[in-house]
Parts: sequence; structure tokens; C-alpha cells
Amino acid sequence: MTKCIGCGVILQDKFPNKEGYTRSLDNKFCERCFNIKHYNKYLKVDDKDYSNVIKDIDKHGDLILLVTDFLNLYNLDELKLNSPVILVLTKTDLLPRSINKEHLLSNIKLNVLAKIMVSSKNNYNFDLLYELIMKYKKSNNVYVIGYTNAGKSSLINKFLKNYGSFEGAITVSNLPSTTLDLIENKVNDKLTLIDTPGLLDKGSMILSASSLMLKKITPKKEVRPISYQIKGFQSLLIEDFMRIDMENTNVICYMSNALDFRRVYNKKNCNLSSYDIDMRKNQDLVIKGLGFITFKKNCHITLWLLDGISYLIRDSII
Repeated sequence: MTKCIGCGVILQDKFPNKEGYTRSLDNKFCERCFNIKHYNKYLKVDDKDYSNVIKDIDKHGDLILLVTDFLNLYNLDELKLNSPVILVLTKTDLLPRSINKEHLLSNIKLNVLAKIMVSSKNNYNFDLLYELIMKYKKSNNVYVIGYTNAGKSSLINKFLKNYGSFEGAITVSNLPSTTLDLIENKVNDKLTLIDTPGLLDKGSMILSASSLMLKKITPKKEVRPISYQIKGFQSLLIEDFMRIDMENTNVICYMSNALDFRRVYNKKNCNLSSYDIDMRKNQDLVIKGLGFITFKKNCHITLWLLDGISYLIRDSII
């Protein structure tokens, strides 16, 4: 059986509407990966629970790279990994210049061997990450895990280019569930990076957004924080899927700048689910898959969100 080198699924030429379909078993890519790679055309697959895959990986005791980005720093401790872990913060090129990198890393409270920031786009810090991997790996196999759209495949492709004999071919896309099975990538005689399916974070905007909206919520360049001084009652609208009603506070938004932010001054209900929340000074309101808003003063808010989208509160990481 041959696997697609893009997503890891077993290739088959019998069922066009099933995973792994290709017109010829001599092809390296399945039809789905070929369309993503060459035409940015996405065929959605059924959502699967990949948590059991992570549990099986954890049994090996090999080194794990836990990959995320600064907009999605939450729920990482829920994975409850027993294997040695290096936390890899990807997409550092998106990080606002005003953020102190070391301060941010120190605010991530997670029991790991090391924490490091990298950028696949700018080839930033890969030599240092490679040194950490070689220092802590238990065997040649190192697993790369993270929630969907975390940048795992881009990271592995950069490793293959930097430290291997050929450029990587793993399918890279900002669309969810691009990698469907384990993909072994031999970097060199001392290291094999194993790509894994992106974990599906229940309640994330990434899983609910249309392909057009997904492009807007996924930043392509440095995120510029947007600050608002709220005097009296005001509402902050973000596209048509989020609204915050609040009074007399200051907030800073860390989200894609392609999104439409608007302020309005009238109270009215909307066709969204509402939540009453007490925010404290220097707390973040995190919207899963979207980003976060830091509150600089205590205040009571009413948060309006699309059904199925989740939020959480944490101490500010900035």
C-alpha cells in the first residue's frame, strides 16, 4: 500500500468520493492534495477525533514537538503528554514587534523541556531548534503534533530543505484537516520527523468558517494590535460573527488585520449567542481559532458569538 506524500492517506483508484483517490496509483499525491497544491481547491473531509492517535504516539516515549502560534496559545496542557516535549511557537513573523519574545515565552506555563519561537517563512531559529531536537531526542523518530492550522507541515518542509537532501512535499494549506494520517519524513540519517493529523479543537472558528472567511481570520503578515479606549457604553463588532458590549475600559485586539472591526454606540440584540462575563485588569478574552483581546481595566461585558464558537479567559500573556 502506498501513501499520499501530501496528506499521508493510503492511495486508491476505485472510489472518487473517498479519501486517497487518485486516477493512477503511480501518482505521488491523492486528487485532494493535488487540487490543494496546484489550484487551492479544497475538498472537505469528515471531521475525525485524532486524540487516540496522540495517545498511541505518547506510548512510544519519543520526543514530541508541540506546535502552535501566539494567537492560539490555549488548551495545550489538556493533551496530558507523558513523553518529552519541546514547545514550538511557529509563525513568529506574525508576532507584533511590540511584543517581547522572551517575556511571552516566560508567560507560557507548560511543563516542557524547552520553549522556542520559529518562523518557517523567514527561516528563523531553525538551527537552534535542530540543536534542541538532537539534544533531547530518544530515537531517530520525532513526532510533530498540534491543533489544525498550527504550521506543522510548513515546519517539517523547512527541516527537509535545511537539513535533508531534498525539499519537502507535504501539502501545506491554511484549511483544516489537510494532513489525514501519519507521514514519516526522513530528514537525514539521524532524524525522521513524523507529521500527524491536526487536532480538531472543538469550538474553534477554524472549523466553522467558510474558506473565504478562513483566509480573513488567518493572518499572512505581522499582526498590528488594535487599541480602543471605551468611554461610556460602546459595542465592538468583528465581522458578523462577534460583538462585545462594554463600558469604560481599554482593550487591545490581537487578531488578523484583514477582519472588519467596527464601533457602535447603541444597544440592541443580535442573532448570536450571548454570554455575560466579568473581565479583570490584564486578562485576555480568547476566541478559539481567532485570537484574543486584552482588557486593561476591570469591566463587565456581554459577549455575542456564533453558535458553536467557544471562548476562554486567562491571565494576559503579553
